[in-house]
Amino acid sequence: MERKALGRGLGALIPTRSGDSAEQNIVRISSIKPNPFQPREVFAEEAIAELAESIRRKGVLQPLLVRKSGGGYELIAGERRFRAAQKAGLTEVPVVIRDANDDELLEIALIENIQRENLNPLEEARAYRRLIDEFALTQEQVADKVAKDRSTVANTLRLLQLPDEVKEEIARGNLSAGHARNLVNLGSAAEQVAMARDVVSRGLNVRDTEHLVRSHRRRDVDADQRALEERLSRSLGTKVRVHLRRDGRGRLEVQFYSLAELNGLVDRLTETPATGHNF
Repeated sequence: MERKALGRGLGALIPTRSGDSAEQNIVRISSIKPNPFQPREVFAEEAIAELAESIRRKGVLQPLLVRKSGGGYELIAGERRFRAAQKAGLTEVPVVIRDANDDELLEIALIENIQRENLNPLEEARAYRRLIDEFALTQEQVADKVAKDRSTVANTLRLLQLPDEVKEEIARGNLSAGHARNLVNLGSAAEQVAMARDVVSRGLNVRDTEHLVRSHRRRDVDADQRALEERLSRSLGTKVRVHLRRDGRGRLEVQFYSLAELNGLVDRLTETPATGHNF
């Protein structure tokens, strides 16, 4: 059972197509099923309770977006309002009915949640991955649909590579997207977990975490460079310095302390006798 209500609905957020019903309808909340493609995995109970209290006082100010399914409806967008309305004890809610196929459900739910910043970073990353894997979209196409830079989509997808312990801290809200993007730059899972624990225990902000990760990576580079210099020094029998630039280029400095030592180095490096190149 549905009856008409006044209002513009979600047309401003998600344009309707010809054949869609742009008018609001009032339907029984028990006739609505959740969206099976909902990208949001965690719903903060405190936030739902606050929204439910607002709905008790003022009603559902923005209608849910649904499609017809069997003898009832399936939710496309508005999961938080749907849950809050249930919690508030409402028996009817306003909806806008749209003719959407399965391929559009995830896309619309994703766009609504991202544009309203309702997803945590991992939920956003998993939703991007589903769009790519299930609907054969490229990163560029995903970025275009959610109005973000391709680099933002790519960096968000990288968060899926983090260890489970770090992902759990993100899901709990102890680590933000900014924290996570810094941690993913560390070389190993063990380093990422150790750094995440340090960041959470000390309550570091994103800027502090960025400095900490950069310092850690610099120490790693310095340690690797020293190990390489020592290996070369043992092999050549003299002091060797490696000068690296950020772009990966650089120079190798091999020291000698006499012409005889220079001739010996030439022999080792060219694997030819010193005859003909004595200095």
